Amino acid sequence: MSSSVTVAARSTRSRGIKFWIGAWLPVVIGIGVIAIESTPAFGSDHTSSPLRWIYQAIFGPVSDAQWDPIHHLIRKCGHFVGYGTLGLLWLRAWWLALRASAFWTCALLALAGTALVASCDEWHQTYLPNRTGTPWDVLLDCVGATTAILLTYAFARVFRAGMLKRA
Repeated sequence: MSSSVTVAARSTRSRGIKFWIGAWLPVVIGIGVIAIESTPAFGSDHTSSPLRWIYQAIFGPVSDAQWDPIHHLIRKCGHFVGYGTLGLLWLRAWWLALRASAFWTCALLALAGTALVASCDEWHQTYLPNRTGTPWDVLLDCVGATTAILLTYAFARVFRAGMLKRA
């Protein structure tokens, strides 16, 4: 038996419960954070005041007319960054779980997972009195995940050329 086959067989056997928890727990936590943020407590009617306080502490006072579009933009940036992060968590989990798979296979699975969570999140929000579910937010969430994955790929290509190659 060749040395590389022996190493591969050994590494497959060493994938115990700790490995699987380490690979997938961050995804579960990320989905949990999104589930919590999808409650009525995080509707725009509840986030406006604390976000405005933070914004004004950094940039100074704004009128109500100025605040509404700023608040909307901050919330949409939250979608983009939050789901970008979730996309990376999915990518990491698939990359660890599917050791023999190419980067793009893991990336597509990560995008599928992100799209599923985003769709469920928006569907859930349609049932809440102070939230709205919209396909545009699902699209924004998927664009956030796609951007994060593409930036990861570009970073890996530039700084870690061998990282994307599998044995």
